[in-house]
Amino acid sequence: MRPTFSLRPTLLAASLALCAALSPYALADHGEDDSKAALPLDDLRTFAEVMERIKASYVEPVDDKTLLENAIKGMLSGLDPHSAYLEPEAFSELQESTSGEFGGLGIEVGLEDGLIKVVSPIDDTPAASAGIEAGDLIIKIDGQPTQGVGISEAVDKMRGKPGSEITLTLVRGGGMPFDVTLKRAVIKVQSVKRQMLEDGYGYLRITQFQINTGEQAGKAMDRLQKDSGGKLKGLVLDLRNNPGGILQAAVEVSDHLLRKGLIVYTKGRDSNAELRFSATPADKLNGAPVVVLINGGTASASEIVAGALQDHKRAVIMGTDSFGKGSVQTVLPLNNERALKLTTALYYTPKDRSIQAQGIVPDIEVARARVSQEQDDSYEGYKEADLAGHLGNGNGGADKPSNGKKAKTERPQDKDYQLNQALNLLKGLNITRTP
Repeated sequence: MRPTFSLRPTLLAASLALCAALSPYALADHGEDDSKAALPLDDLRTFAEVMERIKASYVEPVDDKTLLENAIKGMLSGLDPHSAYLEPEAFSELQESTSGEFGGLGIEVGLEDGLIKVVSPIDDTPAASAGIEAGDLIIKIDGQPTQGVGISEAVDKMRGKPGSEITLTLVRGGGMPFDVTLKRAVIKVQSVKRQMLEDGYGYLRITQFQINTGEQAGKAMDRLQKDSGGKLKGLVLDLRNNPGGILQAAVEVSDHLLRKGLIVYTKGRDSNAELRFSATPADKLNGAPVVVLINGGTASASEIVAGALQDHKRAVIMGTDSFGKGSVQTVLPLNNERALKLTTALYYTPKDRSIQAQGIVPDIEVARARVSQEQDDSYEGYKEADLAGHLGNGNGGADKPSNGKKAKTERPQDKDYQLNQALNLLKGLNITRTP
């Protein structure tokens, strides 16, 4: 005989309502055919009993709504680090982040051994300006330890009124903890940036995959082609510290560089989660060489792009191993302006690789370093053509005297070693490229 206990009517109604929300099937005792996916009555009775005990004995009064919402959050947080229950404010902020403007620090975080880990700082945000790096562990927020704190709670603590300050205690690479004080701001993310590195060599930086990123990246490629006189010799696609974003945007960016073939496919339990995306017959760069830069902050949608271009041998992947987030989250709206962010599938590269917990391994590993010159080489010194009475060129070519000391314009590749190496590789690829 099962033990009996009293239930308040409100508790009983709440628990039954929760059961109805969780399953379309009737309740059943243990022992029924598992294929019917019946909810276990014993466990539900335990749930109701725990809820009753909390209400009766917890040090402070707790209402049914709070307990049920906490139960839902617990259900989601126990699945994986990326599934979550979104209350109205969090749901609204998620929608804002995919459109490119939101409030906070400009930092993407995940969980590691119960601690909050920086996946990547976003360019031109307080986090990036303060020098926060991918891989940093946040062990305290305003002096409060983060051990055991869930992602949603940590993100809530880091959000706040623009202009207000927050102090994060970080650990980097196993070193000693240090504090960083940041000022919250309205984050306006420019997801696509472009510039010419040298004559004929373009640079495209994607900081995050937003709703319009695919279109913006296409326009940026067109502009780089125009700036190079329609003869772009090569492109560096920088996906370092790109935490991902919209799957469709990653597909569109990949499609700009591929003429055919599979870009990515997803696979999950629900047939609706199984999708395949293939390239259309167009390449905005007309086959010009591409080098993709990745690092430990390259995650999710950015790994889709790197994996597709690597599998099709359309680009050389350079840098360090990516983050390894190969799961797909679907946002499922609920009533009362709430939503579930639920992991529904894994994605796979064209060669059937799952990136989940492994990441993209670069074709050429280049660790982060600084570029420095041992001496000022902007002064060329004297050449043969500077000497009085020098002989002319035997083939009739013009003399090339030194120009003396020249003012040197600083370029991005002058201080970024990985970018410098990517540009050098593009030049080498062009030398051996069949005309």
